Amino acid sequence: MTPTLPEVYLVRHGETEWTITGKLTGRVEVPLTPRGEGEAVRVGEELRGVEFTRVFTSPLLRARRTCEKAGFGDRSEVDPDLAEWDYGVYQGKRTEEVRRERPGWSLFVDGCPGGESPEVVEARADRVAARVREVGGRVLLFGHGHFLRALAARWLGLPVSTGKHFYLSTAALSVLGYEHTIESPVLRLWNRDGHPAT
Repeated sequence: MTPTLPEVYLVRHGETEWTITGKLTGRVEVPLTPRGEGEAVRVGEELRGVEFTRVFTSPLLRARRTCEKAGFGDRSEVDPDLAEWDYGVYQGKRTEEVRRERPGWSLFVDGCPGGESPEVVEARADRVAARVREVGGRVLLFGHGHFLRALAARWLGLPVSTGKHFYLSTAALSVLGYEHTIESPVLRLWNRDGHPAT
């Protein structure tokens, strides 16, 4: 890979009580579980020795704490655009509950009443992608499952709805980059979680 092409490392925050139960967390401040803190430390160990031009984190506690436990808190910058999807009236519900009320509902297609539409999330993802391309080099982002999936879709030039096909575990590491030229964006790595088998 040509060194001047941007390479973006994505880290989803570690486990929380709400990720265990499958609740749509959105903008609620939920702390990492002890296991989530351990996951964040393991991500930091995996990234040891990798040089980053810039490090950005979501303003939400679970992402910032993951960033800190991974060893990047002292050099990270908060980027409000990395916040999780705003689930509006669906915040705190599980997908199955929403689908009982609204059969066939898909976050990546339908968005959330009182929260964000796919178009709004697409605009945020496009801003993040533009910023990291301007920075160049390797950039590290700490964020959230649904937003990082939307970002990956937009990096590839695909609609946000494509993000529904990119599963992302807690504290998973993914890498966005290019094959040969800036015109060929690719997923270089996706959802490497390093979690011990349970």
